[in-house]
Amino acid sequence: MNAPSNKPVNISSHMEQKQQPNATSGAGMDRKIERKVNPLKKWGGVGIGFFLLVAVVIYLAKQPAGKSLAVAGERLVVSSVTQGKFEDFIPVRGRVTPARTVFLDAIEGGRVERILVEDGATLKAGDLIAELSNAQLQLSVLGNEARVAEQLNNIRTLELRLEQNRLAHKRNLIDINHQIKLLKRQLERERPLLGTGAIIQSQFDDTVDTLNWYLQRREITLESQASDAEMQQSQLTFLHQTGTRLENNLEISKQNLENMNVRAPVDGVLSGFDIEIGQSIGRGERLGQIDTPSNYKLTALIDEFYLGRVDLGQTAQVERDGTSYQLVISKIYPEVRNGQFEVDLKFTGNQPANIQRGQTLNTKLTLGDATDALLLRNGAFYQETGGRWVFVVSNDGQTAERRQVRLGRKNSQFIEVLEGLELGEQVITSPYNNYQDMQRLTLK
Repeated sequence: MNAPSNKPVNISSHMEQKQQPNATSGAGMDRKIERKVNPLKKWGGVGIGFFLLVAVVIYLAKQPAGKSLAVAGERLVVSSVTQGKFEDFIPVRGRVTPARTVFLDAIEGGRVERILVEDGATLKAGDLIAELSNAQLQLSVLGNEARVAEQLNNIRTLELRLEQNRLAHKRNLIDINHQIKLLKRQLERERPLLGTGAIIQSQFDDTVDTLNWYLQRREITLESQASDAEMQQSQLTFLHQTGTRLENNLEISKQNLENMNVRAPVDGVLSGFDIEIGQSIGRGERLGQIDTPSNYKLTALIDEFYLGRVDLGQTAQVERDGTSYQLVISKIYPEVRNGQFEVDLKFTGNQPANIQRGQTLNTKLTLGDATDALLLRNGAFYQETGGRWVFVVSNDGQTAERRQVRLGRKNSQFIEVLEGLELGEQVITSPYNNYQDMQRLTLK
């Protein structure tokens, strides 16, 4: 066992010696130490991130574009696309009206003096309905009568003057011819005497001159007679024509005066007749109308959409009490009011019994022949889409996608499918009020 040394120890030098190796060791530990990474872990993380990214992209790609809405399936009406005969017709409601109506209008105005029948009465042609009075018209008739009488008097005066002129010319011609005859005899007697000296030359010349004067006078008289006869005959013809016109005017005035007694022009039922005694009726004012009994037609209002497809001669039919009655379009009123135009349909055969004016009948108007086609049941969706697009239900019935289609003719039951739908596909045919901006519906 060593004894402790009593030599003094230099503490400072010992500390210096002790710190030097420590300083050297610290400097060595400041070096960057590189850690080794497992390559399998590195590339495995990259692969997992890549696959997650691809999965997200695929999920987003499978999501439908546009807006989507969840709806209750029991609130929708779904119809199948079928194959069948498309009957091109439209249902219209026809109103029963008389086939022939004759209106009663006041030809001349006047005051109601007497009423002989009531509204709704059945009349025969010529039956008196009411009597009117018009003092001005009566005065007009009297004035026309006076003018006609005056014209007839002028005609008679002219005829008398023509006859007198004719007789005067005839008398003058008789006198002239007589004088010519006498002068010719005188010349025949004087000519032999002139050679014997029994008469002088001047006397013979005077007889010749007188004969020539009468011959010329006869020619002028004949020409004057022809000219006067032609001119006076022309004037007489004009007066006759004027007299005929005045007589016609007088007849018309008398007829208008007679028309103040309102009569039924045809057999029928009086309607719209509502006048009172003492009432003042204006010229041309309607007094009522007469409808032909037991002979009716139908008037119907049709949507303006069909204006280009409705034509004269198209057929229609009415079902009543198990019997079908045929009609044909007889008149089309092209004026459109409130989105509708009016047509007249007349019965081509028998008419339904016990129908009355103002009654309405359900009528099926045929627009074309029946053809084979893909059919979709008509529904309220058509008003919102105009037949340009529909919602088609998927095979699993969970969703409905918006699809562009082309639809054609339609009737009350079906719509003709032209493009965009296949046989057997399911289509939502209920209203699309809340789905106008939607691209996809989820059916709950």
